[in-house]
Order: sequence, then structure tokens, then C-alpha cells
Amino acid sequence: QVQLVESGGGLVQAGGSLRLSCAASGRTFRTMGWFRQAPGKEREFVAALGWAYGSTYYVDSVQGRFTISRDYAKNTVYLQMNSLKPEDTAVYYCAAGFGGTTMTRDDYVYWGQGTQVTVSS
Repeated sequence: QVQLVESGGGLVQAGGSLRLSCAASGRTFRTMGWFRQAPGKEREFVAALGWAYGSTYYVDSVQGRFTISRDYAKNTVYLQMNSLKPEDTAVYYCAAGFGGTTMTRDDYVYWGQGTQVTVSS
């Protein structure tokens, strides 16, 4: 059974940092990514990572502040979030798929339960 389990969300002041983790079990994937959904908004792409070569892709709004990375041995992907802003407040979802490193939501097959990130001003 495939599971994606996220952790690491919380409340932080603007300018602070958080690291999200997503542990995958049941199989390995070609691509893993992070999406987020703020209240009243669509779920949007944040970052993606190609598992084999570590290629990465970010939405412009987080480029230079967020870093996606992986740990092969733990089958885990991370999202290091620095210089957080109030507009980063959202539920963050881990996702996994078998296509290329993509920002397209429909390309991801498995999803985690989400973890809340709240950035206060």
C-alpha cells in the first residue's frame, strides 16, 4: 500500500524557516513534488524533484527561498522553506508520480494528507 506521510508544518513568524518532510512507503516514484492550497484558492504547484537525477523545478514565487531535496535511503523528500512570508500560509501537500519533473497537478498519482503552514506578520 502506497502512503505519503507529511510532517513539519507549524506556525512561524515572517522571515522564519520551516522544513517539511514527506516519507513515501510502498514504492518509489519518478517524480515527487509539493503543492499548497490557501483558503478559498486553488491548489497550486510549489516545487518538484526528479528522483533519479535530482532535477528540480520551482514556482517563481518561491524561487531562491525554498529548496526541495531527497534522501534515497529514507525514501523521503524535503521542502526547506526560508524567508517565509504571510502569503506562504497554506496547507502543503506532498505528491508523487511517474512522469517527468512537472508542475501539472494531474501528473501526480499519490497525495499526502497535507500539513498546515501558517506565517504570521
